Amino acid sequence: MMTAAGEVAGSAPVPRPAGKVRAFLRLVLIEHSVFALPFAYIAALTAMYRDDRTVHWVELLLVTVAMVGLRTFAMACNRIIDREIDARNPRTAGRELVTGAVSVRTAWTGALVALVAFLGAAALLNPLCLALAPLAVVPMVVYPYGKRFTDFPHAILGLAQAMGPVGAWIAVTGAWSWDAAVLGLAVGVWIGGFDLIFACQDVQADRAHGVRSVPARFGVPAALHGARACHAVTTALLVWYAVLTGAGVFFWVGLAVVAVAFVYEHTIVRPHDLSRLNRAFFTTNGFIGVALFVCALTDLVVRGLVP
Repeated sequence: MMTAAGEVAGSAPVPRPAGKVRAFLRLVLIEHSVFALPFAYIAALTAMYRDDRTVHWVELLLVTVAMVGLRTFAMACNRIIDREIDARNPRTAGRELVTGAVSVRTAWTGALVALVAFLGAAALLNPLCLALAPLAVVPMVVYPYGKRFTDFPHAILGLAQAMGPVGAWIAVTGAWSWDAAVLGLAVGVWIGGFDLIFACQDVQADRAHGVRSVPARFGVPAALHGARACHAVTTALLVWYAVLTGAGVFFWVGLAVVAVAFVYEHTIVRPHDLSRLNRAFFTTNGFIGVALFVCALTDLVVRGLVP
């Protein structure tokens, strides 16, 4: 008989730390950092442009460590807290904590390492970042429980993600910025919107096991209409951010690309045809973040940002 790790039952386990690390990174979907990280970079680089028009690479590195660390902690907590729910859902029954590819102990260890990395980066940035860091952690832990007490857990996820650009701006300036808050709100509404789309595939399992969400409570058509509304609001907020920060032509080109991507995303997902949901969720939304960042960076460089 073979165990989940591929060892013969009864034999001495062979430690494979590298394999554990890879399995943990699969567990937390480390590649999905592409969704929120570009917006943190937009905020940080815009703040640097306003300050002295120079890229401060150490600060940018610390912002990266903080963002990836906090997101990794959040995903690990999500997987740990939801492992019993995941085991009852055919779509998620193959996740690493369910199959045993990653132990709960390993997951908690990875989560704590990521949390230390986040707090360490915040401490190295400035005192305000460190003081606010615990507040950033709270919604990351609350979100997995949200589906147990509210039909709108997507809003909690949006709040958690909205803090990224705000935190990145504070990391550079050491001060609050309403401009960054508008960008953060855009990111939160955007991610909350595509989480509505993603949740549509689990309606039957969620209803069967009492997991709460907008699609489970109100149906898939209502959830998709809600996602469209969220992405319309996101576009409006990004336009507002562009006006507030005096963005140039390349940023506006990026906004046009984002608007087209949103339209495409909502044409390929239908209430009775979710076959292309993964393309809408992963490919399109990943493209949106990267495309807007490239355009925003180009705009800042053209306007005088010095690498």
